[in-house]
Amino acid sequence: MTTPALLPLSGRRIPPLNLGPPSFPHHRATLRLSEKFILLLILSAFITLCFGAFFFLPDSSKHKRFDLGLEDVLIPHVDAGKGAKNPGVFLIHGPDEHRHREEEERLRNKIRADHEKALEEAKEKLRKSREEIRAEIQTEKNKVAQAMKTKETRVLPPVPVPQRVGVSGGDPEDMEIKKKRDKIKEMMKHAWDNYRTYGWGHNELRPIARKGHSTNIFGSSQMGATIVDALDTLYIMGLHDEFMDGQRWIEENLDFSVNSEVSVFEVNIRFIGGLLAAYYLSGEEIFKTKAVQLAEKLLPAFNTPTGIPWAMVNLKSGVGRNWGWASAGSSILAEFGTLHMEFVHLSYLTGDLTYYNKVMHIRKLLQKMERPNGLYPNYLNPRTGRWGQYHTSVGGLGDSFYEYLLKAWLMSDKTDHEARRMYDDAVEAIEKHLIKKSRGGLVFIGEWKNGHLERKMGHLACFAGGMFALGADGSRKDKAGHYLELGAEIARTCHESYDRTALKLGPESFKFDGAVEAVAVRQAEKYYILRPEVIETYWYLWRFTHDPRYRQWGWEAALAIEKSCRVSGGFSGVKDVYAPTPVHDDVQQSFFLAETLKYLYLLFSGDDLLPLDHWVFNTEAHPLPVLRLANSTLSGNPAVR
Repeated sequence: MTTPALLPLSGRRIPPLNLGPPSFPHHRATLRLSEKFILLLILSAFITLCFGAFFFLPDSSKHKRFDLGLEDVLIPHVDAGKGAKNPGVFLIHGPDEHRHREEEERLRNKIRADHEKALEEAKEKLRKSREEIRAEIQTEKNKVAQAMKTKETRVLPPVPVPQRVGVSGGDPEDMEIKKKRDKIKEMMKHAWDNYRTYGWGHNELRPIARKGHSTNIFGSSQMGATIVDALDTLYIMGLHDEFMDGQRWIEENLDFSVNSEVSVFEVNIRFIGGLLAAYYLSGEEIFKTKAVQLAEKLLPAFNTPTGIPWAMVNLKSGVGRNWGWASAGSSILAEFGTLHMEFVHLSYLTGDLTYYNKVMHIRKLLQKMERPNGLYPNYLNPRTGRWGQYHTSVGGLGDSFYEYLLKAWLMSDKTDHEARRMYDDAVEAIEKHLIKKSRGGLVFIGEWKNGHLERKMGHLACFAGGMFALGADGSRKDKAGHYLELGAEIARTCHESYDRTALKLGPESFKFDGAVEAVAVRQAEKYYILRPEVIETYWYLWRFTHDPRYRQWGWEAALAIEKSCRVSGGFSGVKDVYAPTPVHDDVQQSFFLAETLKYLYLLFSGDDLLPLDHWVFNTEAHPLPVLRLANSTLSGNPAVR
């Protein structure tokens, strides 16, 4: 759920090398160089690369390893007898000078051997005719194509599906509450029907222009982000015809073998999260199959020296990179820290621990790193394993990392004690250094930047009220009441940010300087893009307290959205919440259907709809079931054990 113009406008979040498989054209009379000479140039470049790798290999005696001296590094164990990877791991222990020299010599010898092998292969290739070379190339291409086809069509192992508790119903007894819930359902239908009419298959909708819309987080392809994101909302609202329309589009059109560079984080929380939730709610196998196919496409993003994934990956070539604006080429905490829930479920459903090991490696690395004042900076370089700029936020760039620590514990049926410990440590540091009270008595969460606190809170940070309430039970030193009250204080502050605007909708961020409290100052921070975080917090506080103020505040927000954001072609964000007349941005975000309307619907539903002891919501509000011990296939997973 991040924003400036270059950033994705999405759920807990942050704010495009076309390298397809090699192809060799048929001979043309206009070709200036012979194919054999071109091949020789390519092989020469490869040999030069080998020499360069040998002569410029860093001296490990002068530099720390990429993991900043991690005492334990997870290495996949290879069973020599079977030649296959064992999903378990063994540990290499701490820095030792003698072992470093042996390791360096081993690497140098390997490079020499690889270099000699490359020379021999080059000589062998050059002895062959053009026809033989073409035949070999075609054979290799066929092998790659067949391997990809096998992955996409592989039969997944049968696993026990967690009990589907409370996937429908929740009808309120109070008729006034039921009318409000029915209104939210009508708003959902208006948003969906217009997307169906004007933007079908596109990622999002421009409701005023009445055409499709997309941003750089989805690349250049039409991947139907709104369809995937909205499926579970349609299902729990009982809009089954609409759900079936979405399912048919996914079966017939959703293709991940596209030359498109996408955000790993956004695609994970929206697509993989949405597909997994649709599978668990409906039981339809197509959603599980598509989720696994997409996950395979994201795995190359983890091919970095540290295992911290790139922010972007090309779904066809597997080439990854980071956002150009990120500090020192860093990856973003809220991006690489918001994979755990989906990846654990992928391992559960496939029996393949690769996904689980990827996210656990990230966790282990973070645990070993020094943190200034106990706070996690928002930037981490995936090449060096060092923090970037010292900027900490519970809003954009940091938010969902903390959320996923708590939810990893909840999703494991409260057995992942390591995740809970990391969450508790982080929250204690946040409360000590970032949470303050304004002169007017409003509790807010500031941002730590280069040694000082910026007294500004973002709309994205408003989710934290719900997080504190969700994590109250099980907190240290019997402080459940304290954290429930803290969540309520955050909810009150965020409600004030809505109530102090002309449109009764919250700005993107708001300040607490002097006489200015819970009000946006800069024009660039006065917009509202259909965000869900404040309503999300209202819902969690309602579930835990049943205080009627949260339904009242939620209904105020629903009416404001209906009045200022509804247009004939759907719903649009607005550019200035302080202006008496709304000026629309003409974008219906996919998370409006996935999150904002879902949380409103749940707010006016009974607690038996998606009960929190059976379901945990990912950061895009996609419900995933608790993995209880009896259902676990992750035998190597200490969190489940």
